Amino acid sequence: MAKKVKTPWYKYYDGVREHLNYPNISLYKLLENTAKKHLDYISYNYYGNKKSYGEFLKQIDECARAFKVLGVKKGDKVSICMPNTPEAIISFYALNKIGAVANMIHPLSSENEIKYFINVSDSSYIVTINVSLNKVINVSSDTKLKRIILVSPADSMHSIMKMGYKLTIGRKLKLEKSELIIKWKDFIKKGKEYNRNVTGNGYVGSDLAAILYSGGTTGYPKGIELTNLNFNALAMQSVEIVANLKPKDKVLAIMPVFHGFGLGICIHTVQYFGGCSILLPQFNAKTFAKLIKKYKPNIIAGVPTLYEALLKSEGLENFDLSFLRLVISGGDSLSVELKKKVDKFLKDHGADIQVREGYGLTECVTGSCLTPLNYYRVGSIGIPYPDTYYKIVKKDSIQELPYGEEGEICISGPSVMRGYLGDPVDTKITLRKHYDGLTWLHTGDLGYMDKDGFVYFKQRLKRLIVSSGYCIYPQYIENTIDSHPDVLLSCVIGIPHPYKQEVAKAFIVLKPGVEQSEEVLNSIKCLVEEKIAKYSWPYEYEFRNELPKTLVGKVAFNELIKEEKEKSIIEK
Repeated sequence: MAKKVKTPWYKYYDGVREHLNYPNISLYKLLENTAKKHLDYISYNYYGNKKSYGEFLKQIDECARAFKVLGVKKGDKVSICMPNTPEAIISFYALNKIGAVANMIHPLSSENEIKYFINVSDSSYIVTINVSLNKVINVSSDTKLKRIILVSPADSMHSIMKMGYKLTIGRKLKLEKSELIIKWKDFIKKGKEYNRNVTGNGYVGSDLAAILYSGGTTGYPKGIELTNLNFNALAMQSVEIVANLKPKDKVLAIMPVFHGFGLGICIHTVQYFGGCSILLPQFNAKTFAKLIKKYKPNIIAGVPTLYEALLKSEGLENFDLSFLRLVISGGDSLSVELKKKVDKFLKDHGADIQVREGYGLTECVTGSCLTPLNYYRVGSIGIPYPDTYYKIVKKDSIQELPYGEEGEICISGPSVMRGYLGDPVDTKITLRKHYDGLTWLHTGDLGYMDKDGFVYFKQRLKRLIVSSGYCIYPQYIENTIDSHPDVLLSCVIGIPHPYKQEVAKAFIVLKPGVEQSEEVLNSIKCLVEEKIAKYSWPYEYEFRNELPKTLVGKVAFNELIKEEKEKSIIEK
């Protein structure tokens, strides 16, 4: 059994309950329960088009009826290939209301990826944004698709903005035609043909709710099967551990709905506590300052690269950010130095808070560990959510390690996935029953736990660099480089070496206004050589204006590895 720690909840989380009671209901029902208490509160805001919880429930019901007319029933898979628009979340909850499963696809996926996602989920219907339509049509003959429900970002915009979209972006799109297409407006109208009530009753926590895909950067990601309980537990736990969420709080929903962070936190958790999700279908770092000024969100949740953008933002000079009450970083490791810079930025702009780092993975929807409200241990990702257990085991085993000793992070709790879609072998490898009788998610991440229950994320095991038998941890080098006053962000990868097998290479993005020069590079090298052991020094350094990102905004270190391999082949 995982080690019991000394009352971390009561010591570091004032008033937080260690155990919660999870209703055996669908995620739609959890939303409905909240909505009925706050019918007049704003559920979401899309470019100024605001809908109350009462109006949102009505939209969900209309959509559920329309799906019923098409023939969608309990257990059917329906793909949603959408950015953050009202139609995406309406479809998501409507499918759940009738017991169907939402198969979430990134709208910028390639044709082959879209075909794979449709086929592996056995989807017969897809809701897609116009920019993805041609790709869906091109692969439709190789799928079982019966209907393509077409959405434009302008469908839910106010009339003036809608006209502006059609005259600019809309007119540039050359959409192919297909007899499978039905436009969103016509689709919703068809719902009137369904005369019976769609109650949303009869679906339980163990029923499958959604399929999300892991944020891999190469190959085909695994489909992750998530249940109603997984999402509901995440929402309830998040509200409990965050501790200062209030109905009517506005949340900048930048993270995409096809990602666990976006769907689980920015949508479902927000809708659970009666907040307002500010839907943003497209994020541009250059307009980040304008978004903050316009919406004045109380909560921002995003990946570290989002806060990199915050530090770069122009137009926030002397701007008061005191309306911010919560800033969360997740989805990727937040370096100690980047946290310091963000905390200073917030303080300098009147926000009496610090960025709170979370840890999680799509296999448990998203976050499962978070730093306390007003307490921070350097390098720690905090304490596990209520009813969520962490243990550290020896790599490639189920042997639990003592406090302070590094090993693989394992998680057990109600948000842990049901399994990988159609992949019983990898499911068995990842979800293992230990001697304590519990099923544990083996994360593939390296870390340790201290005696008070604080967890420390050390490294993705896959990023480990082995050089002449020595283990080098890229994140350790990155933290050192990021501590340099001229550095904004860095990424370290392993590159081939003729006799050491692998050595480290550092890619560096400097702060705005700092020129790339030998002087700056030598200063960074001196810092590295001062702070870390010689065998961990990068053999090469390269300045970049920016680093490649994955579809969900993480630094795509695999892209850098691929570039280096291609360069090596050309040089040979």
